[in-house]
Amino acid sequence: MSSYVRLINRGKIAEIEFFNPAGNSLPSAMLEDLTSRFEDLQQLSDVSVVILKSGGEKAFCGGASFDELIQISNLEEGKKFFSGFAKVINAMRKAPQIIIGRIHGKSVGGGIGLACACDYTLGTVHSSIKLSELAVGIGPFVVGPAIERKAGRAAFVELALQPAEWKSAQWAFQKGIFQYLAESISELDQKIDELAGQLVEYNPEALAELKKIFWQNTEDWDTLLLQRAEISGKLVLSDFTKAFIVKFKNKQ
Repeated sequence: MSSYVRLINRGKIAEIEFFNPAGNSLPSAMLEDLTSRFEDLQQLSDVSVVILKSGGEKAFCGGASFDELIQISNLEEGKKFFSGFAKVINAMRKAPQIIIGRIHGKSVGGGIGLACACDYTLGTVHSSIKLSELAVGIGPFVVGPAIERKAGRAAFVELALQPAEWKSAQWAFQKGIFQYLAESISELDQKIDELAGQLVEYNPEALAELKKIFWQNTEDWDTLLLQRAEISGKLVLSDFTKAFIVKFKNKQ
């Protein structure tokens, strides 16, 4: 299968799904498409609940595309790439609908940022997470605010400073990254269907107002996340990072 990003409108419930055969990693083009699909939600006044999901049954999201990272040759290109994650998170933050995250498998780096930018996030017992950025020579600068908002600074510090360690789904559940853990993907889908079905029965104006409250004190993120993207864009040019990516790619 080839890569895709889809917005499917089912009336009161919409789905945004992405897929990349390379571990559901996200190159710039897919980040741009994700941003556009979340921005499209502003026009869907009949939709009150959105489900974010990825295709396949393995990883939910492998984070940044290493194929693209290794090609970045200057600060402008680096900032532009990492701004892609900033724009997706901000589009999710501004969407008037409640966003449910369907995290069926492992998440790395930017994938955790997407999970934390959802308003209510469900995973499975296999949905372990890892912030690998520091090992790559950069850092989880762009996704940091989203993770801190959901799990707190202490959890973010633990993730950021242990880039080689997978944290279990149970750990993520205890920290508030996940609000529910299913034993299987089928159970996960059943719970999401139940939750979405319940939510659409409520007053959509009340849901929209709650969404604003959930995201209070994040009004500076339009600027903050782009500033963070510039830090990552600079560090990705370092000899350390270039050598790490080449070594990683040679192992594949």
